[in-house]
Amino acid sequence: MMRQLTIIFWSVLFGEVIGYIGGTLEQLDYNFGEIGIVAAIFALVVVNSITYITNHSQPAKGSDNK
Repeated sequence: MMRQLTIIFWSVLFGEVIGYIGGTLEQLDYNFGEIGIVAAIFALVVVNSITYITNHSQPAKGSDNK
């Protein structure tokens, strides 16, 4: 659970910074709520899918299937 909270915290933080810079460069409105939610969801999906893929890519220890 703490890992998920850490991912959410840092993704929202980085998402806000990137969203602010990108919004300024493109001269768009800065909507902090939307940017934080989208960044958190995107980060959770990416990190959890990478973890799932890497955990299931190696055979279990003691398995004959190598």
